[in-house]
Amino acid sequence: MYKKIVVAVDLNETDVARPALSAAIELARLTNGELRLVHVRHPIPSSPLAMFGGGVLSDQKDHYDSELAKLSASLPFPADQVSVANLSGAVYDEILSEARRWGADLIVVAAHQPSMATYLIGSNASKIVRHAHCTTLVVRSDKTASLGV
Repeated sequence: MYKKIVVAVDLNETDVARPALSAAIELARLTNGELRLVHVRHPIPSSPLAMFGGGVLSDQKDHYDSELAKLSASLPFPADQVSVANLSGAVYDEILSEARRWGADLIVVAAHQPSMATYLIGSNASKIVRHAHCTTLVVRSDKTASLGV
């Protein structure tokens, strides 16, 4: 069954991620599997860095490293069976790359309830499902997608 489970986690919306984390933990318990929590930061364009300096990127990475560690420690799952990855880039591309690199046999991804925003800009969940090399489980939250405006 599923022994290596990647869970895509948006640390800016942990309420959306919680149902997916619960599903992943339940599946991992059934198989004595491992979890890999993956958060993807949006890259900061290089032009603003000239104004703010290179420390912005390391501060952002440090912040999300800390948040991933807290989330991982809070899970009702053995700590030695949980690992984390804090990546930067396009969400779906980084999740798919990490799942392949880590040898995942399941990707669990949280998804908002569909809305017009989903149809206008698409969703990372749909891209992951279409292009994944392994089985993918989409767990819907009760939160509706928005354009973030």
